[in-house]
Amino acid sequence: MKNITAGNKSRLMNRYHQEIRARHYSPKTEQVYSRWVVRFLRFHDFRHPSSMAEAEINAFLRHLAVREKLSASAQNQALAAILFLYRHLLGREVGDLGELIRARKPERVPVVMSREEVRSVLANLETRFSLFVELLYGSGFRLSECLKLRVKDIDFARNEITVRRGKGDKDRLVMLPQNLKTRLSAHLKATQQIHIGDIEAGWGAVELPGALDRKYRNASREWSWQWVFPQERRWRNNKTGQEGRHHMDATIIQRAVKQSVHKCDLTKHITCHTFRHSFASHLLEGGYDIRTVQVLLGHKDLKTTMIYTHVLNRGPVGVRSPLDDL
Repeated sequence: MKNITAGNKSRLMNRYHQEIRARHYSPKTEQVYSRWVVRFLRFHDFRHPSSMAEAEINAFLRHLAVREKLSASAQNQALAAILFLYRHLLGREVGDLGELIRARKPERVPVVMSREEVRSVLANLETRFSLFVELLYGSGFRLSECLKLRVKDIDFARNEITVRRGKGDKDRLVMLPQNLKTRLSAHLKATQQIHIGDIEAGWGAVELPGALDRKYRNASREWSWQWVFPQERRWRNNKTGQEGRHHMDATIIQRAVKQSVHKCDLTKHITCHTFRHSFASHLLEGGYDIRTVQVLLGHKDLKTTMIYTHVLNRGPVGVRSPLDDL
């Protein structure tokens, strides 16, 4: 039974990172998967994964479920990270590992706000965050998708927004709400002035996806590549003195929504993602075809979109209570 030394562990994880990046997984997935692999190795006292198989994997998954009481999603995420290790670093396919524990993910009905509740939450937001959150609801964005919007992704002439590298590394088109066009245009003009100031100060370059910064040398300073919702302050590297601007941090929006919900005195567990659920449900209530909603949400499987039909069939919208007939 061989154990991993500190040096071998470092080399193993470096290879793991390289394999993930070679397959264009998102940075967030890389970070999460790496943590699961380290936890798996630590759980087995850093035995080399080549000396372990399905028995050790199942023991770890049982520990997550029984001892740590983690959700089915977390267990399956851990399993995916470990299987990536075996498949792409050790060259062992899933079928070679025998029977594995796969947690059954429970079906949950999504939390959906009524239109009145949406209006209330939006009305109680700080003004500087209202445009962002209205886009979450009006276009059905995931939080990360809206944060990563660039100027070139918005097409005012065609009333559409392109979501780049969404979940599953897929692009899709969503509608640009008519009610937001004027405010969004004004917001971009104000943001452009900030960018011009950054350029004049000697900065203004933004991070580009992939290797585009090498392919297009000056693109990082062009207006079209800038974030729609940049940070208020430039970040600064104290060692190099370099400065730049990333997109707004997710926690700022999450905190703003939480504060607004508190002001509205709503008892529902409302997060930024609830606006996406509400977007889908309200479209279906309005008579739009479920496949149209599937495309707008970017769901690969129609079954994922079907969960919103369960919401439509509940309560007074669907079945009438017999108590009301007494």
